Amino acid sequence: MKTVQVGDLTLGVRVAGDAANPALLLLHGWPHSSALYAGVLDDLARDFHVLAFDLPGIGASRGAPPSGEKTLLADIILTAAESSGAHSILMAGVDCGGMITYAAARDHASRIAGAVVGNTVIPGVEPWSKVIADPRIWHFALHNVPKLPELLVRGHEREYFDFFFDFLAKEKSSLTEAIRAEFTRAYLRPEALASGFAWYRAFEKDAAHNAGAKSIDVPFLYLRGDADPRSIEEYLEGFRVHGVHDLEGKVIANSGEYLPIEAPQAFCAALRDFHARL
Repeated sequence: MKTVQVGDLTLGVRVAGDAANPALLLLHGWPHSSALYAGVLDDLARDFHVLAFDLPGIGASRGAPPSGEKTLLADIILTAAESSGAHSILMAGVDCGGMITYAAARDHASRIAGAVVGNTVIPGVEPWSKVIADPRIWHFALHNVPKLPELLVRGHEREYFDFFFDFLAKEKSSLTEAIRAEFTRAYLRPEALASGFAWYRAFEKDAAHNAGAKSIDVPFLYLRGDADPRSIEEYLEGFRVHGVHDLEGKVIANSGEYLPIEAPQAFCAALRDFHARL
């Protein structure tokens, strides 16, 4: 694990591959860390300069950004990558990392060559209104409440996170004890737990920011694991309405939320196939 300084923030990053190659930035979500990608780094490093970041405040990263707004986080991550020699950047993220990747494509398009968003809904982009009204997604509302989630979860991080690991994986056994423990360690500091909840507390601002259509010319791939029963077409239509012109969608078989862990070969192949046409 290396570190990169961006202003007052220190970002932890797993790095693999030749820096002369096109860069691949990999972003995790909640409650994950860059360990989400540990099993695919060597494979992807054959073609890319891979940088898998701990998002600000999480894991090996230290310091809190001004907010959890995704366009701000995208700028921070891109600045860290660029200062590390990244070029011809393909950004890929799941869950909150996917929201940040969308923000990069929307607001920082000149800095990336392509965007891959996996297993998430984008604030303000349909089917956002359906998802936040779904009682199975109750945690979006809870995590938005100031201070209360920290009070309830602190000291019970592993038990709380296990609920989501089991709920969102197609086969919960694919998330081993080792990976669950590593994810949990990334949030044990009070500041880290608060940083994760800050992503949810910024959703209202993210949604307002994304609400207006904007032409997005960055090539864009949307991935979903087949464990999610919702139609991928609903998500693709939302992206089109909000200005994404060059759009692909792909469903990954035998996977839930954790694509790089549950379907590593298919995940790597999807990234390579997409990059090949950029």
